[in-house]
Amino acid sequence: MSEKREAPSPGGSLDLQADCANCFGLCCVALPFAASADFAVDKPAGKPCTNLGTDFRCGIHTRLRDEGFPGCTVFDCFGAGQKVSQITFGGQDWRQAPQTARQMFDVFPVMRQLHELLRYVTEALALPPARPVHAELRRALNDIDRLTHGSAESLAELDVPALRHDVNALLLRTSELVRAAVPGRRKNHRGADLIGARLKGADLRGANLRGAYLIAADLSRADLRTADVIGADFRDADLSGADLTGSIFLTQPQLNAAKGDAATELPPALSRPAHW
Repeated sequence: MSEKREAPSPGGSLDLQADCANCFGLCCVALPFAASADFAVDKPAGKPCTNLGTDFRCGIHTRLRDEGFPGCTVFDCFGAGQKVSQITFGGQDWRQAPQTARQMFDVFPVMRQLHELLRYVTEALALPPARPVHAELRRALNDIDRLTHGSAESLAELDVPALRHDVNALLLRTSELVRAAVPGRRKNHRGADLIGARLKGADLRGANLRGAYLIAADLSRADLRTADVIGADFRDADLSGADLTGSIFLTQPQLNAAKGDAATELPPALSRPAHW
């Protein structure tokens, strides 16, 4: 965390790519984490990570995995950090204005969810088969973008679950339209427990993997083209040689959490993680 992301995200002018140089290290302060395989220590919400420098940069950014913080390497705020820092709070940081800290830390997780929704809706708008819902998607995009420019007070009061529910209906319709072009019977593993599953070489074209638990699953050489993977947990999943081109709603954090190799085929908007 607290460094510029390795890969671009769809979204362009909406600024959906993290720019940590213009953020006050919010992911390293506002969010809690517990000692585990992902984090070396416990840290409560609102307390700065001990690795956060006075310049709001991570002091061990290049060694995060080696130091026991792989969880930091798979987090992406999708540009929410700089939006809260520079727009919502006008460039006034929580160290110089400690009276703003609590509110800033409360707003950041809300903004992060809004930016995540913007990222998904932006991708949906770039998918030609989803044209029947493009008008609704554009309205949603404009509405969410407007919300991100609201006051700290209005952001803190947002009913985010209700908003996510409404937007998810559009994203699901998008998924159905895109996957309808895949011939044959498409597998439905929505929310499935596929932890450690042996799916080597599996034909998962057009599959519904929304929210599936694919932790440590063997997906080597699997065909995931046009599969809907929104919210799928790829931690330690083996994607070596897998084909992910055209996968719907795949994000860089999902790839960063997985294992892969030079033969893994990725969508053009995403990058091969450095640890592969």
